Amino acid sequence: MAAISWIRSPCAITAKLFYRNLTPCIWNVQKADFAKPAGVAGLGSKKAGKLGKLGPVAEKIVLPVETDAEKLVNFLCGSNILKQGQDVQLKPDNEYPDWLWTLRLTKPPPLEEMDPNSIQYWRRLRKLNHQRQSRLMKLRKY
Repeated sequence: MAAISWIRSPCAITAKLFYRNLTPCIWNVQKADFAKPAGVAGLGSKKAGKLGKLGPVAEKIVLPVETDAEKLVNFLCGSNILKQGQDVQLKPDNEYPDWLWTLRLTKPPPLEEMDPNSIQYWRRLRKLNHQRQSRLMKLRKY
């Protein structure tokens, strides 16, 4: 308990005299003095980066990029997360399912092109109405 020191109040001293130290005093104040003062080496590490105007600047990690054209065509680069082994080799197009080539990769269709009897239509309608209502509420003055 070298790091913790006890400070006794005057009430504690009188209680000690009257009760002859038989009962613990409830007015003891615990003071923790084991924290290091500011400016001690080790509190702020240099790994955080250089200090900029707004604080420490994080260093960017440069990842290696594959430039071999043969490997880019035949393998799925970055698919191997283990230290050993190699990336997944790509198969010919006829070995993949047909639905894979019909996936929509662009923006969702406009509301007018969607079927009103589908659940996707009503979810999109609700989302658009919610966005519109939020924009209107931002313009409202209180």
